[in-house]
Amino acid sequence: MQKVSDNLNKKASKSLDYLLDEEFDEALKDEEFKKFVSNLKLKRETLKKYTSNLLESFKDYKLSTSNHHYFDCPTKLKGYIYMPKIVDDMLEFSYVPCHCKKDFDKQNKYHDNTLLFDIPEEIKEASFKNIYKQDKNRYEVILWLTEFIKKYKKNKHQKGLYLYGNFGCGKTYLIAAMFNELAKSNIKSAIVFWPEYLRNLKDSFNSPVKSEFSQKYNYLKKVPLLLIDDIGAESTTPWSRDEILCPLLQYRMDEKLPTFFTSNLDLKNLETHLSITSSGIEEIKAGRIISRIKQLTEVKEMVSENLRK
Repeated sequence: MQKVSDNLNKKASKSLDYLLDEEFDEALKDEEFKKFVSNLKLKRETLKKYTSNLLESFKDYKLSTSNHHYFDCPTKLKGYIYMPKIVDDMLEFSYVPCHCKKDFDKQNKYHDNTLLFDIPEEIKEASFKNIYKQDKNRYEVILWLTEFIKKYKKNKHQKGLYLYGNFGCGKTYLIAAMFNELAKSNIKSAIVFWPEYLRNLKDSFNSPVKSEFSQKYNYLKKVPLLLIDDIGAESTTPWSRDEILCPLLQYRMDEKLPTFFTSNLDLKNLETHLSITSSGIEEIKAGRIISRIKQLTEVKEMVSENLRK
């Protein structure tokens, strides 16, 4: 019985080997495929075991050689090519970046220079070319921001902007577009939604990572460009105002680091907001914050159409 079983296995093996040969020979009729596999410099006996994988890889490879943009990549997995790699005289297949993906990543690497904290992803793509320009109320702000770029490239010690106005008029988007433009020159920035940042910072007191609080706070103190988004929307506490915001602004003022703010409140109403805590009304402490904001920024109002409708 053992001999019968062995004979059957040998026949099955020969049959499989024949099929592998037949499939590989058929594929080799394509001269381009033949050249593709010959570059691997492996024995036929090894290559024929991977015919189907090699055909899939070859198809991806051919598609990848066309001149195309990442968003139009024709490969099976957009932006990647299924390619063979020799490991111990055998083949392993994996997805490697297509030239379009490499170009796309290179062109968008500047995004790494901008830290977003609880900010919509669309802000990462903010660009002056995509700004809705039919609204004349935006012109003055756009002009100010474009002038800032020119001045900042010559001298890093510039005043930032306190930009206030109605809800949804694009205040954050405009400043983010400017940050993204400067990010292309490898200038780092941070945009933080202030109410959520304060909550997160407070939670980090209980973090098992002892340095988490200082890392989050010191980054904002020292980052070259900072946007505190939606100041005035947070609940004012003595801790957030006197121990977090005040020292942060003082440091940036001393170091002449450009600082930006967006708010639905003008400075007078922001001062009122910052003065009211559970401890009562503290006008002097709120006044200290406003004084620092005035030192750090120019103030502009932008009343425009609500673009979030």
